[in-house]
This record gives sequence, C-alpha cells and structure tokens, in this order.
Amino acid sequence: MDADVIVVGAGPAGMMLAGELRLAGVDVIVLERLEKRTGESRGLGFTARTMEIFDQRGLLSRFGEIEISNEGHFGGLPVDFGVLDGAHQAAKTVPQSHTETVLEEWVTELGGDIRRGQRALSVKDNGSAVEVEVDGPDGAHRLTAPYLVGCDGGRSMVRKAVGFGFPGTPATMEMFLADVKGLDLQPRMIGETLPGGMVMVGPLPGGITRLIVCERGTPPQRRDVPPEYDEVASAWKRLTGDDISHGEPVWVSSFGDATRQVTRYRQGRVFLAGDSAHIHLPAGGQGMNTSIQDAVNLGWKLAAVVRGRAPEALLDTYHDERHPVGKRLLMNTQAQGLLFLSGAEVQPLRDVMTELIAHDVVSRHLAGMVSGLEIHYPLGSGPHPLLGRRMPHLALTGSSGAGSSTEALHAGRGVLLDLADNAELRRRATGWTDRVDIVTAEPEGDVPDPLAHTTAVLVRPDGYVAWAAPGSHGDLPMALTHWFGPAR
Repeated sequence: MDADVIVVGAGPAGMMLAGELRLAGVDVIVLERLEKRTGESRGLGFTARTMEIFDQRGLLSRFGEIEISNEGHFGGLPVDFGVLDGAHQAAKTVPQSHTETVLEEWVTELGGDIRRGQRALSVKDNGSAVEVEVDGPDGAHRLTAPYLVGCDGGRSMVRKAVGFGFPGTPATMEMFLADVKGLDLQPRMIGETLPGGMVMVGPLPGGITRLIVCERGTPPQRRDVPPEYDEVASAWKRLTGDDISHGEPVWVSSFGDATRQVTRYRQGRVFLAGDSAHIHLPAGGQGMNTSIQDAVNLGWKLAAVVRGRAPEALLDTYHDERHPVGKRLLMNTQAQGLLFLSGAEVQPLRDVMTELIAHDVVSRHLAGMVSGLEIHYPLGSGPHPLLGRRMPHLALTGSSGAGSSTEALHAGRGVLLDLADNAELRRRATGWTDRVDIVTAEPEGDVPDPLAHTTAVLVRPDGYVAWAAPGSHGDLPMALTHWFGPAR
C-alpha cells in the first residue's frame, strides 16, 4: 500500500481531512491536478461553527486579523446572528485562497504528502483496497490504499467513477461572480433585489470589490473557460443602469442553482466529502463551511479504523450524521434562492418572512440553520441538552493541561472532561487513555446554561458531546466503546 488513505482534491475539504488524519498519525497522500493554488478568492469567510472548529484545532491565529460580524441574512432578508449563544461570530472577508494556504501549511507541518500536478484518472475499489490511476509529470502510475476520499468538487471524477447516485435538479439560470479592482460602488453586503434580478457588492482587502450578478431569465451554460468580464459588466448595467466596464477584473466565474446530493456518502472503501457529495446555490456562504465540517466528521473516524482502534462500522456513522446535514443545507439554500432570485410574485412571501424574522425565536432558528450551530447528531439517549450537540466553549481552572474545553481538542483526540474531580470516573476511563484525554478541572467564569449542574462530559474529536453526567442513559464505558473502540 502507498498510504493509509488517499485524498483526491486539495481544496478546503481535502486539506482539512488530510490534517485531521495526520493529527491521528495516519499516512495520507493528497492528489491535486493543479500544479499550484489558483489564488482565487472564491468562498469568503467562515460560519460561527467553522470558527469554532478552527479554534478547536488551534488554527484561528494562523489566519491573522479576522473581520467578524453578527450581521447575516436569509434569502436577502436581514437576520441578527447575535441572538445565538456561542464563543464566536462569523468571519466575513477571508478569501478561500487564504484558507487553502493556511490549511496546506498546517498539513505540510504535520507531514502530509501533498502531490500537485497529479490528476486522478480512475478509481477502482477491489474490495480489499482502492486503486487509483494517476497521470503526473513523470507519466501514468498507480497508487493503492485501504481507503480513498473524493474531495474533488462538484464535477467529481471519484463520484462518477465509483457510481455514486447523485439525484437532484439541474441549474435553471446562470449567475456571475467577480472580484474587480477600480470600482467605487455602494456596498450591498446581503444583496439587493431588483426588477430583473439581484446584485451583491462587498469590499475585499486590497481595494478589490466582490460582485455577484444574478439576472433572471439567463439560461445556464456549461462553460469550459470562465466568462469574460464584459458579460458581467453588461448584466450589471441591465440590472442597475450603472456602467462598471472600466473595472479591472481580478477573477471572474459563473455558477448556477443546480441542487444535488449523493444518496450515500460512503460506498465500500470510497467516501465523498464537500462539493463532491452536495452542490447547491451558494446562499449564505455555507458551501465551503459544510465541506470543512464533513472532513472533520470523517477524519477521526477513518483514522480510528485505519489504526485498528475502532470497528469498521464506525465509518457508517459518517453518512448517518452528515447526509441529513447536507439534505438540510440543500433545503435552506433552495428556500433562500426562491426568496432572493424570484420576481415580484414572491414579494408577499418576503414581507411575511420579514415579519417573522422580527421574532427572536425565528431569528434564532434561521441563524442556527445557516451558521451550523443547530446541528444535532443521534449520539445517545438521555435528557442532557448537549447530547449530540456541539460542545460550547468552557473556560477551565485547576487543570494540569488545557485551559478550556476548546484548547483540550487541539490534538484531535477524544476528551473526557471531569468537572467534579471524580476518581472513579477517571478509573473507568483508563482503558481508553491512548485515544481519549482525561481533563480534570473546574469551570471558570460563566458556565453556559446547557452545562449547568454537569459533572462530566465526553467530547468526540469533532467537538460533539457523546455522553454527559448526569443526563445520559448509557454508562461511560458503553459510550467510550461505541465511539472509540474496546478498551486496551
């Protein structure tokens, strides 16, 4: 075998997955057809949940100064994300190119094998391993590994080669996205609905303006090369009456509103993550963030199985947990598309939604949906409110190790928080200390409501609560065995 895992695609999902695997000591090869990063801004910023994930891996500081905001929208209707309880706000203007750079540097430091200029031509699962035919600078060759993950985008070769079902709806319109220098336009951060469509304007660092132009009635095109800036400027003038033809394009692209999701995220020894598994209208900046979260969910599970610490059945929970998240993503982006991109016939619905959003309970629901903070996995029965949900940031004191629940997850391992100095609890967990860190400490400062009166919490490497006391019907060894394999 050439590696434990082969990852096809070095975008945010592929790089995040490679980093997660390397944290667990798994040998990984990342194949990327491009010889160098494009430098294109593409997806901008992070949702609050992705900010938490990066913080839980100690990566946030690598991004430098980040502009954050509680201002958001749902289908172009303003929503105050400040109603959510969390340690982080959303980041607004981090270009995807910077995200890819940070993640690639992280993976390289961890010893990941990133092979650029290597195009995966075919994939075959022979039952005992996965074979990949690769074409690179030195010619064609074959690589094998026990597992392979396709992170190769919406037109995924891996998805097609292995035969994943990919049902959904095709694009009905084409929209433009462009980063342009030399423009002085009024910001339209959440977009503006116009008689002929929708436009969005956002400032980026370096005097660059991000434009999104959605003109109703524009038929979708399958392009082999990016559109010309003249097409963007012409559509902009038809919609707004303003001439932006003097702008200097840095990057121009087009996208559609196709909505599709694979029926299974795993097929034998092959997995899909990110856009390979789901495509949708990029409403609310959710695509890249969901892709990164796919990778974090899969990474520790794949590592545990590869290293012989957990049964292969653990891998099926990747589909069980992430497919519903992807389905909900498609639902909410379709809904936003109807609100944002339809004509005057939808204005009554916009007016009703505006009234509803004025109620905190509705704002909280929509903000939780778009931010990823609402995710709830079926991780065990019991009345504890955090079971299956993200572990909130909890400052700790008296610990010999981590100073917070967030810091405790930096190593990408499971964490058992002993908040009551319970020697018996720690004794019962000793058989799993090779893969679960036990942190004995007391909460410091304000304790989030869901953790009130909690004496212990078992947190998976991806930051979700698998067991808590009091409040879980199963006992601790049962939960440890289920998620981390038998005791050593």
